[in-house]
Amino acid sequence: MTEPGKRIRIAVAGLGIIARTVHLPLLQRRADLFEIVALADLSPSRLTELGERYGVEPARRYTDAARMVTDGGCDAVLLATSGSHGDLAALALRAGLPVLCEKPLAYTLAETARLAELGAGSPALMVGYMKQYDPAVAEAARLLADLGGAERVHAVEVTVLHAGGDRQLRFANLPPAADDVPAEEVARLSAADRALLDTAVGADPGARFLYQILINSISHDLSLLRLFTGAPATVEQVATWPLRPDGPAEPSVEISGRLPGGARYGIRWLNLPDYPAYRETVTLHHARGSLELVFPSPYLLNAPTTLTVVDEHGGGERRAAYRSVTEAFEQELVAFHAMVTAGAAPLTGIAEGAADVRTSQQVVRRYGELTGAAIGGEAAS
Repeated sequence: MTEPGKRIRIAVAGLGIIARTVHLPLLQRRADLFEIVALADLSPSRLTELGERYGVEPARRYTDAARMVTDGGCDAVLLATSGSHGDLAALALRAGLPVLCEKPLAYTLAETARLAELGAGSPALMVGYMKQYDPAVAEAARLLADLGGAERVHAVEVTVLHAGGDRQLRFANLPPAADDVPAEEVARLSAADRALLDTAVGADPGARFLYQILINSISHDLSLLRLFTGAPATVEQVATWPLRPDGPAEPSVEISGRLPGGARYGIRWLNLPDYPAYRETVTLHHARGSLELVFPSPYLLNAPTTLTVVDEHGGGERRAAYRSVTEAFEQELVAFHAMVTAGAAPLTGIAEGAADVRTSQQVVRRYGELTGAAIGGEAAS
């Protein structure tokens, strides 16, 4: 374990949008806690650009993330590569390196079981569900505890208006996508992802689209359900539908069922590429009022999430708003530093990340039961 209060030497794998717009700027901002000592990406030009920007020595810029991990010279790794993180996370844990892992943690339960074995005995891995660290979410959790906890919840409603990436990233002035990524490496990684999807849910295209939406996006909402009420006890209704016949391949998704205490939940994830702005609303209804969270685009650093508390006051309805510009991603990094230096348990570790994979597979299995789609792999079990 790194000495408490010491700066963590961190290596970052994957220099795509989330690393460029969020993780690297915040690691630099929190130079009191972190020092960026190594970078890995498939694109040499991206490595050069960001290596120069963040002061990483040329010898510590890798086109092979696995080699970066095994070379050592760091105290922890941040995994922001695309696809499953099961193999890289396992490699880091074998090397004794704590991991901050962007979702999805893994595609399969077999991968999470291997990680659980490697990480047994100490907080070794944090899954990057930054919304759990949002000050508005923490305040909602505190208020819910004051009301009596999860058993007081009557229903949870989630609506995600998933605007296209171009809408969410208009502000960022990102450079064009790198054109120097080796085609053979892209093909190898794509084949590996396809094999893992086969293992997870089988070959049905609709099931695979649904599963990828679940583990890449709806997993944030599953993490909030776990935080407030516990993971869903049942998955009863699952529906997917296209925006229009000639629209995007990714459908919209609707899921509902029962929570552990008997309350109900409903999640509607709407794929709206031309919608003007991303918006996510999570509302917890209880007998005496509601707690409503409205999240802006996650790429907008320090843009406040709004918590609206609805209750009775003086014989009428009172609506009070809570906002904080403290950045959720930054709070996540502070919590990761505490995990590495003081052994503080993360809000989502390996076991909780595995629970979200399991719930996602339950959703896919129910989708197959309702539609007749041929579900395979772990989800069919």
